[in-house]
Amino acid sequence: MGQTLAEKIISQASGHDVYAGDLTVARVSMAMSIDSIAPNVIKILTEDLGADSVFDPQRVALFVDHVAPACNVSTADGQVTIRRFVRDQGIEHLFDVGRGICHQLMIEEELARPGKIVVGSDSHSTLYGAIGCFGTGMGATDIALAFATGHTWLKVPPTIRVQLQGALPEGVMAKDLALKLIGELGIDGATYQAIEFHGPEGLSLASRMSLCSMTTEMGAKAGMVVPDELTRSLYEVPEWCYPDEDAQYVREIVADLSALEPQIACPHAVDHVVSISELNSVEVDQVFIGTCTNGRLEDLHVAARILEGRQIASGVRMIIIPASHRVLEGAIADGTMATLLEAGATLGTPGCGPCIGRHMGVLGTGEVCLSTGNRNFQGRMGSPQARIYLGSPAMAATTALTGRITDPRSLMSNEVEGR
Repeated sequence: MGQTLAEKIISQASGHDVYAGDLTVARVSMAMSIDSIAPNVIKILTEDLGADSVFDPQRVALFVDHVAPACNVSTADGQVTIRRFVRDQGIEHLFDVGRGICHQLMIEEELARPGKIVVGSDSHSTLYGAIGCFGTGMGATDIALAFATGHTWLKVPPTIRVQLQGALPEGVMAKDLALKLIGELGIDGATYQAIEFHGPEGLSLASRMSLCSMTTEMGAKAGMVVPDELTRSLYEVPEWCYPDEDAQYVREIVADLSALEPQIACPHAVDHVVSISELNSVEVDQVFIGTCTNGRLEDLHVAARILEGRQIASGVRMIIIPASHRVLEGAIADGTMATLLEAGATLGTPGCGPCIGRHMGVLGTGEVCLSTGNRNFQGRMGSPQARIYLGSPAMAATTALTGRITDPRSLMSNEVEGR
């Protein structure tokens, strides 16, 4: 019987063939944790499991990114715990304040690779599927076990096949595709399933990262782009790292990119998605471009093309937080950051920023934000009385200019994402 990409990867890591529904123990290529959860992982590892050391210091990574720099003493103490642990264990992969978001760095630093299993203490570890890696998020106890043993147990997920056809129109981005799929499937429509994307030609690596990151919001265990020419140009892809023609899928979806228009998720649910043409006028107080979903250089380029020579609307705060230091360097080197700052944007330290509502852009009572992030739950970015809309970087830039949520096609140039 043929296998899906998820089944292929888990089989390789388990040492025997597995199929949807099977339980198995699999070798982990990399295990990572983040600043807001790592102190608890360390406690479980050393106290509850009684482990003296991690299984392999080269296959463990820790990140200070979710609240970086620290916003209070408690947060700072937790980060101190991480730094001491890294030093004592001889772990080389510590990415401290300002280096950027864990998921972006896992790709930039090539810690995630095609055909491997990577587990992380952050739910958006599904992003690694952009390069044909089985990336998945787990709780603190499971990550502590992976730190200690280098293995994890998995129930092999069934797979949804998504066939991409056509090309994205002007003003439409991969974020819009992700939101469209979430709106159709719902936040639990792919619970403990893998989503396998076919036919991504024309989508850049950055776009694929956005797409796979958002599969978490469909409930997916993993989201993976089947390796293609782009993947092979960047990585050495194992010969076996492709689904079989006779693989079994629980559902098959065809997505016509050419027919897609800008999408927006309305408060307070990620799957409350409408096309921009269906949305009534919504004024905003804050626009946020960043996060593991849309803080890459390509995203900043799109925003800068729209904002160049213009000023953001009076009364609107526009916060730009690059996904990594490398992204920030690139945006400075090519003039993108200067364009954004001249338009009135404010720059934050590379990292997660206000995405989880801890600092660097917390929303007050009654405020409205257009965010390029991945979640808009009530209270996600601050006050429970604030409202969060999710959209693409193109929509964020046009919204900052007009002061209300605006169709990016009304202001964009003829350039299309990824070309």
